[in-house]
Amino acid sequence: MESLDDSAESNPPSLSFYGGRAASAVPLAVFVAWAIFQSGVLGIGDTQGLVIGMLFGLIAGLFLVKGSWKDYADTIFDGMTQRVAATAVVAWLWAGMFANVLQAGQFVNGLVWAADVTGVAGSLFPAVTFVLAALLATGIGTGYGTAITFTTVVFPAGILLGANPTLLFAAILSGAVFGDNLAPVSDTTIVSAVTQDADIGGVVSSRLKYALVAAAFAFVAYVFAGLSMAGIDVTGAGTSLAEQANAVGLVHLVSMGVVIGTAIRGRHIVEAVTWGLVTAITANLLLGLSTVSDIIVFYAPAETSLASSFTWLPFVQIAGPDQSVAVGGALYNGAIGFFPLIVLTLLIVAGAEIMIRGGGFEAILDFLIGSVATSVRKAEVTMVMGTALVNGMITINTAAEIAIAPYIAKLGGRFNLNGYRRANILDANTSALGYIFPWGGGLLAGYGAMTSLTQSIPWFTQEMVVNPVSVWPYVFHGWFLVAVFIVAAWTGYGREYVHDRQSAEVQRV
Repeated sequence: MESLDDSAESNPPSLSFYGGRAASAVPLAVFVAWAIFQSGVLGIGDTQGLVIGMLFGLIAGLFLVKGSWKDYADTIFDGMTQRVAATAVVAWLWAGMFANVLQAGQFVNGLVWAADVTGVAGSLFPAVTFVLAALLATGIGTGYGTAITFTTVVFPAGILLGANPTLLFAAILSGAVFGDNLAPVSDTTIVSAVTQDADIGGVVSSRLKYALVAAAFAFVAYVFAGLSMAGIDVTGAGTSLAEQANAVGLVHLVSMGVVIGTAIRGRHIVEAVTWGLVTAITANLLLGLSTVSDIIVFYAPAETSLASSFTWLPFVQIAGPDQSVAVGGALYNGAIGFFPLIVLTLLIVAGAEIMIRGGGFEAILDFLIGSVATSVRKAEVTMVMGTALVNGMITINTAAEIAIAPYIAKLGGRFNLNGYRRANILDANTSALGYIFPWGGGLLAGYGAMTSLTQSIPWFTQEMVVNPVSVWPYVFHGWFLVAVFIVAAWTGYGREYVHDRQSAEVQRV
């Protein structure tokens, strides 16, 4: 199997393990076991703990390597420098800064005001949030960025309105799944199309019949679940709707519109979010929604005479007796909060590269192709379940897609399935499951944003933070999307062969 990065060596050195090709799965297997024990058994939602789990897995795999350990160590470095990992890292940093600037600009207060005026009760807020998150994710093409932004600014508003925190967080993740799966500029959409020799436009149009069916069921599920799942009382936190409502904060709908519009015009997500940042910061300062020091601030030590000479600058302050000497503000906090997740992502992709070069993926998928996929129906079910298996181990969805894409093409080609069908099967699980598993990259991105709320919002307490392990049953769109493709594979719904329709162009981005 090829490396996760197209720019890597065409024939990277293979790894041999005591125990054969299956032993190359040890690093990721140890990580998954660690994550299940930490998150599922002990109920500890700690990204830094997962980092230790992945490090432990990489060390465990090292003792199983045959011969020199140098190739194994080099593979870790090769994996951590993959473009797919860097893309996720950059998206998180920019999205984190943008979301925190919106929060500093009282966008949360604007949403509270709008919901109060329009009469959207807390019970209906998760369903509405699902739709809005889906629209944003489809527009900007990053589910991770949507999870970060909506958790930072929409989640607190929903809590104030009385929405159930677990259901609300799950609704945000479901919207992120929708956009990751359907957006033309999404990494997963591009990878699924290109690796299956299909044009992106055709893939998106052929995907609608699956995505919209799953979304319709998910919306109904959020309506009914919202009516039956109670919210939490925030009056004890010293706040109220009247205190938080501020219509002026809705100006940041313009900021979000700038991001969506720029992304739809085909600009890179970094450029799109940067323009959104500029718009948001300008609005904050002109309308008095926040100060310069709310955006970025340097807390200098009092005993430094040179620092005191610069306190006339709006972003330089002398640290108080109970205040740390540090850098702060929305831009800083928005970026720094994702450092543990960034490290975890790099390590997971390194573990995937080890399993690829050690032949673990090849062994699993060769077995499925040779022994299970004996008919077109079984082949498609194998493709669906195979993508689920890979995504359970590689929780960064684009990386999981790249790892299994050659086998989807091989298996689908054996039964003459066209590129659109193969791309849709490839993308469904990899878009969905990364937001469902408690150790999934998309879920952890949102969780990281949520934990930062305890520092940035005075009334937001630790009791309001949702444990990642409690969310998975309620990511309705993710589950329904997986279910739709299981049914489609078994019944033949939407199945197309090469002679039914062929891609006129392969758009490579």
